[in-house]
Amino acid sequence: MTKISIITINYNDKIGLSKTINSVLNQSWQKFEFIVIDGGSNDGGLEVIEQNKDKIDYWVSEPDKGVYNAMNKGIKVAKGEYLIFMNSGDTFYDDNVLEKIESQLTDEFDIYYGDYYRVYSNSTKKRTFPEKLSFSFFYSSSLSHQSSVIRRKLFSDIFLYNEEYKIASDWEFFIYAICHKNVPYKYLNLTISNFDFSGISSIGKFKDLDKEERAKTIKKYFPLFVDDYIQVSELNSKRFKQIFHIQNYPKAWKFLKMIISFTLLFLPKIKK
Repeated sequence: MTKISIITINYNDKIGLSKTINSVLNQSWQKFEFIVIDGGSNDGGLEVIEQNKDKIDYWVSEPDKGVYNAMNKGIKVAKGEYLIFMNSGDTFYDDNVLEKIESQLTDEFDIYYGDYYRVYSNSTKKRTFPEKLSFSFFYSSSLSHQSSVIRRKLFSDIFLYNEEYKIASDWEFFIYAICHKNVPYKYLNLTISNFDFSGISSIGKFKDLDKEERAKTIKKYFPLFVDDYIQVSELNSKRFKQIFHIQNYPKAWKFLKMIISFTLLFLPKIKK
């Protein structure tokens, strides 16, 4: 059986697609299956695929119903034991990443994950992950599919990506698999990818939709934690983050506490 399948999703991102294909094909370890699912691009992306078709094991260019529908298409045709989603614009951190990953894959774990760099138009920022994942971690964060290696069988044992979602379907899969099904996982202490942060899930205006989709998942699979999720969401609001930031400055924090204490003198006491 093929050990790893790399699935690339593309739609009208010719430049990003070229960058991703080059990154995949430049890997020192080449015993992978390479799949490209294109959504019927009309910007020249199809020509890029055809130029590299002898190095792509499977590709299709046809309209789809969104990114998660396209990812599910890739899952259904993949033959690898493990899957990596490296979508258009995303790249492996270096040419030896797959070799390093492959050497650490065992039957003991179903999900492997590592770090990545967020790539903005004029800068980069490294994102590191903890070795131990928890429900509280997923409350406000998620793993990155660009830096995760997922056993393909999980998608048939658990479920495919939720195509009703536009932002949070991969988060839903991870929190359900790890926190509900106790799927064994392992942190790989290495940087796996460069994540193109110009995608839909990284744009500020989609944050509300992301929050809404996550709330639906919590309500569906973890109903006892709905109130906790709402409270954590509030604590992660901009205003609370500003307050926590002030704590880093002793004089400012002391002044803020004085104002709060003075204000509370004129308010009814909090009921215990």
